[in-house]
Amino acid sequence: MPRYRWGVRERRTAAGTLRFASYLSPNIFPVYEAVAAAVSDHLGMRTEITGERSYGRFRRGDDDISFICSLAWLQLAPASPQVAPIAAPVLEGDRYGGRPIYFSDVVVRTGSPYATFADLRGATWAYNEPLSQSGYGVTRHHLVQLGETTGFFGEVVAGGHHLRCIELVRRGEVDAAAIDSQVLSVAMTADPSLDCELRILTSLGPSTVQPVIAGSRLGPALRAGIVAAMKNMHLDPRYRSVLLRSGVARFVPIGSGDYEDVRRMSRACEAADFMELR
Repeated sequence: MPRYRWGVRERRTAAGTLRFASYLSPNIFPVYEAVAAAVSDHLGMRTEITGERSYGRFRRGDDDISFICSLAWLQLAPASPQVAPIAAPVLEGDRYGGRPIYFSDVVVRTGSPYATFADLRGATWAYNEPLSQSGYGVTRHHLVQLGETTGFFGEVVAGGHHLRCIELVRRGEVDAAAIDSQVLSVAMTADPSLDCELRILTSLGPSTVQPVIAGSRLGPALRAGIVAAMKNMHLDPRYRSVLLRSGVARFVPIGSGDYEDVRRMSRACEAADFMELR
């Protein structure tokens, strides 16, 4: 998977530097850029944030704060409480019920004949990348639940990221894909024509939403300060508008135990010896 950056944003303040990195979709990067700014304001420290498309930095432990998919965190982070979730977004909308969850919306073209997920047997499926819960892990688990572990799709295509998968479906190059519900909503707001060209066939999940991960170098006091800054972001008009444009109502504290649902799905796939979509 190729690595690219969307640019480095820095906030220069009194002393010290906190390194942030987002491994999530580019169209929600403004949320995490705002988080870095809010933390800088709250702690009086310099912050730097980059957008990443490979996990090299995360594997090396270069990040102080990572915005990353839960499945990637569970599979790549060392088994240590020092690399752990500290917060997560609560998304705006009734379907989320004020909880830190999200869905995987299965999208097809509006004029396609598919009426149910079962109709996708033999269809062409796109996924963003294999360490994505929303685009890969939850789909794999859904097929395990259906007993479909011997080749349900006709072809499975690696899109690279959610926005690319949306375009593949839109252009008719693939039949369907599971898209992070926040990413899809933001994409449809930015391009209203998507609402006419695509339809949501069904939704998988929910899963606990992507965590904010604290790196091993951060002590308890810094972690607490970062969480405090995030908890109060929605109360500051400068940051609230950015959050709402990306469908985020607020951030809440969260811990490792809140991701037992993602662990359970992964374990079910391992037990079924179904770790690769097909």
